[in-house]
Amino acid sequence: MKEDINEKIRANPKYQQLVKTRNAYGWLMTIIMLVVYYGYIALIAFNKEFLGTRMGEGVTTIGIPIGVGVIVFTIVITGIYVHRANTEFDSVTEEIMKEVKQ
Repeated sequence: MKEDINEKIRANPKYQQLVKTRNAYGWLMTIIMLVVYYGYIALIAFNKEFLGTRMGEGVTTIGIPIGVGVIVFTIVITGIYVHRANTEFDSVTEEIMKEVKQ
């Protein structure tokens, strides 16, 4: 019986669309995160002078807020993904399960 339910789920067009959408969204978020992270690493590797530029009279350099920005960006992008997963993706999953159990 469990195999029958699995086959019904896989055959459901909403499930197939959900898988496509979720995978595409996951890859998009991954690419964006990699660009930000590796962009920061490339900046460290190729333009240390810029990151070492002091901000004002103190000892804080431009690299510090940019690094903190990368961390904050990671938290924000994770929150965006979780929000969409908990709202859109979960509601579609519930619809699919209701259809399959009928």
